[in-house]
Amino acid sequence: MSKTNPKSTKRKKIHKTRRKNYLFRRYILLGILGLTLLGTGLYLRDKVAFYYAMYFEKFAHKNLKNSEEETARINKIVTEYNDKIFGFDISHYQHKRDIKWDSLTIANGSIPLEFVIMRATMGNRKKDKHFDDFWELAKENNLTRGAYHFYRADEDPILQANNFLESVNLESGDLRPVLDIERIPRRKSKEKLIEDLKVWCKIIEEKYGEKPIIYTYYHYYKDYLRGEFDDYPLWLANYNDVLVPSEEDSWKMWQFTEKGIVKGINVKVDLNIYNGNSWSFSELKLD
Repeated sequence: MSKTNPKSTKRKKIHKTRRKNYLFRRYILLGILGLTLLGTGLYLRDKVAFYYAMYFEKFAHKNLKNSEEETARINKIVTEYNDKIFGFDISHYQHKRDIKWDSLTIANGSIPLEFVIMRATMGNRKKDKHFDDFWELAKENNLTRGAYHFYRADEDPILQANNFLESVNLESGDLRPVLDIERIPRRKSKEKLIEDLKVWCKIIEEKYGEKPIIYTYYHYYKDYLRGEFDDYPLWLANYNDVLVPSEEDSWKMWQFTEKGIVKGINVKVDLNIYNGNSWSFSELKLD
């Protein structure tokens, strides 16, 4: 009977193990390569579709038109951010009859609007007359919803916070509450304004467990708020011919025009960009 050489058997086992490891690593690399190629293909497909729509399938709204300068400015921004998430915001200036909620797009139909932020309340006691209708319609059409409070700088922050909380029923998946501050107080100092805004924010944060989003214009933020709300999500309005709303500040959203022409809306609206991807966008939503 022949004897098995232990060293030979050991070498065969080592060789077999190495081959398995080699094949495993090879399959992993091929899988990564395949996913990379698939992702690249999808990215290029979306890019081609976007540029084709922008330059070869131009949509002309039958009722609305911007100046050539404003059209060029908007198109430049949309092109720069075409892989981001776009949305719009509305208030009592729009009506239910103006919006066809199930088909809202920009860039000649190539970019869907995925979120809408609507004015809910104003000051101590006022509520937007269209809020309840808009709120339900946005949900019915699977848009991410957000609600904002228009802050009146000379009124009471506690009453204003309670007005918002009593008027808005935010649910899981909705955006965090939004504080809209854009007016200069006439009877309060800058220091008192900051103090009051922090009171409003604290009440809202205690209710929802998340810091509210701060909305304002670039120059208002620069002159009044910078350094006081740096750890709050920032939504800036800037309608100038720029590619970022602020070079100095970390911003989450940009309201880049108040003259947005949307396929599916019969009046001009504010258009917004979320500066991130779908995963990070979820961080602005309530659990």
